[in-house]
Amino acid sequence: MPAIMSGPQPRPHLVGPNLRKDIMSATFNHTIIVAADPAESAQFYVDILEAEHTESWAVFANIMLSGGVMLQFAAPPPPYEFSPVHMAFLCTDDHFDRAVRLLQERSLDYWADPQRTRLQETNSGHDGRGVYFLDPADHFLELITKPYF
Repeated sequence: MPAIMSGPQPRPHLVGPNLRKDIMSATFNHTIIVAADPAESAQFYVDILEAEHTESWAVFANIMLSGGVMLQFAAPPPPYEFSPVHMAFLCTDDHFDRAVRLLQERSLDYWADPQRTRLQETNSGHDGRGVYFLDPADHFLELITKPYF
């Protein structure tokens, strides 16, 4: 008689040594980013990420990143308050240089560390470069030139 197991069981293709390479995970498609001024935030991301505007509808100001990921900006309904989130974006070294120059030209603060102790500096962690800064809605963004893993 087989043993009776209770509770959820691990899916063998998702854990430990049984990791299967023949199963593809879901891919990221889009997210909604809360912004007091969706058009302003969308333009900021277009400028700093070198993204493209795409078709917008209803309350959304939409942009498209390389790889087909859409960022949708929308104002929260009153009296909703939102907590800022952190998002990290991978870019080339040349793009990184242009983005930091843009932050400087706009006199925007940026930091080398997530604790915001190294103002107007970039970092050289993880065999690449990185920088942290705020978007117009105070979301905490990061640009990196090498993935962490």
